[in-house]
Amino acid sequence: MSRSRLTTAALAAVFAAAALGAAPNPAQPIPDELDLKTALAFALENNFAIRQARERIRQQDGVVVEVRAAEIPNVTGSGQYTRNDTALSGANFGASDRNWSYSVRATQLLFAGGSVRATVQSQTIAREAAVLAMQAAIDDALLGVRTQFYTVLVDRERIKVQEQNSELLRRQLQDVKNRFEAGTVSNFEVLRAEVALANAQPALIRARNDWRTAIEELRRVLGFVNPVENTLTKIPAFVGTLDFVPVSYDLKAAILSAREKRPDLRRLHKLEEAADQLVTARRAGYYPNLSAFGSYDWRKDPRSNNFGDTLHGWTFGLQSTWNIFDGRATAGRIVQAKSVLEQARLASSEAQLAVDVDVRRAVSALQEATELAEASKKVVEQAEESLRLANARFSAGAATQLDVFQSQLDLTTARLNQIQAFYSFNVAAAQLRKAMGLGDALISGGA
Repeated sequence: MSRSRLTTAALAAVFAAAALGAAPNPAQPIPDELDLKTALAFALENNFAIRQARERIRQQDGVVVEVRAAEIPNVTGSGQYTRNDTALSGANFGASDRNWSYSVRATQLLFAGGSVRATVQSQTIAREAAVLAMQAAIDDALLGVRTQFYTVLVDRERIKVQEQNSELLRRQLQDVKNRFEAGTVSNFEVLRAEVALANAQPALIRARNDWRTAIEELRRVLGFVNPVENTLTKIPAFVGTLDFVPVSYDLKAAILSAREKRPDLRRLHKLEEAADQLVTARRAGYYPNLSAFGSYDWRKDPRSNNFGDTLHGWTFGLQSTWNIFDGRATAGRIVQAKSVLEQARLASSEAQLAVDVDVRRAVSALQEATELAEASKKVVEQAEESLRLANARFSAGAATQLDVFQSQLDLTTARLNQIQAFYSFNVAAAQLRKAMGLGDALISGGA
């Protein structure tokens, strides 16, 4: 599947589900292999934060339908049947003791001071804000998935480094034992090699536990629910590596991109627009409202004792109400609405400042991670050469066993630092893309 096809299909599935209110089936089989692209696509449909954001769009759709009801005619039907005691109805004097009536009435609001239109526009804008909130939830969730997938990979690499360290120490121990049997070293050298090998085991045990824990956290951010008992302990093979491909971003361009594209910032601008419409809706309380109505009525003829004698006909008219003085309730509502609008503007300004700071931090973090990754490559090469020389010198009797152990420790530290630097670089690059509002590279089609 090409990257562009993944983008179209995955995002279309999410927004279609949001429109239709469909909930994905969380019961998914565990794959034999799992790569980053597959994990991201799975999270798009199953991550719980995304699914909740999708439901909030559905909820807002319902609000829009509700407020639009005031723009279209309202049709109601009503009926009643009564039977009275003859002493009350006057049936003894020719009046009927039974009455009934039925009416169908249609009402159309003609004028309400602009409150209906403003309310509809406000809720429609709020719906657009809900869509942007879902986009922000998608960005957050996919960054979490990508970061956690990288954590699984880096923990896997830490296990490899610790296993390589243990294997080198194990070979070193065997070499020292051979030398001891040949009488060239003392038993102290054997004991020191055994201690070094034993000291390497806790780090390996912790690395394996960190890897298992990282897998469970990845399962959580994916939204993976596994109800099948016979696969509860199955773990897929994770496909991928932590590569280092230097990238750079211009700070000014990154900030401008964030201001234009960040969905969380755009959402606040939408809420500001919605709050402005709310002021108009509240101001409508100063104006009268006017409605037209029409009804068709059926009722028993009150002049007849025959239950089936019926009167029926049309009724048309206009009705209006105007709160000439409401105790300044409308003025109070307008003050509240204006305050909400000002709060929305302040929130937007504060968020823009936070976004700028977020981008600056992300650019700085990427620069730091790039420098550390470049430096770590040279250190590993130097540590490997140092260990090779230490082993050669130890074999020639020109170095002590402690020199070899120290070189081995330096190499292990250098390798761990390198994979940590590569991990930090990949995470920093992903965080910067999110800070700029670009979204995940595999989903949005970026590099």
